[in-house]
Amino acid sequence: MPVINVDDLTDKDKALMEVNQLKLEVKLERWLTSKCCEEMKEYIQERVEEDTLVKGISEEKNPFKEKGGCVIC
Repeated sequence: MPVINVDDLTDKDKALMEVNQLKLEVKLERWLTSKCCEEMKEYIQERVEEDTLVKGISEEKNPFKEKGGCVIC
């Protein structure tokens, strides 16, 4: 897809692009926010045991675990 510099377009071209974009958006199926939030909540709760951000990384699988301490003599 070619890159379009919007500054080089005429007002008519900009309006045409906006109308085309709005025509695409009006065809999208819309969902209630409350329904989407519930589905996201269920999805997260079903996978909480696998989530490393919630559960953490085990010491033996942690690639960032310190190999040794720093000793200053």
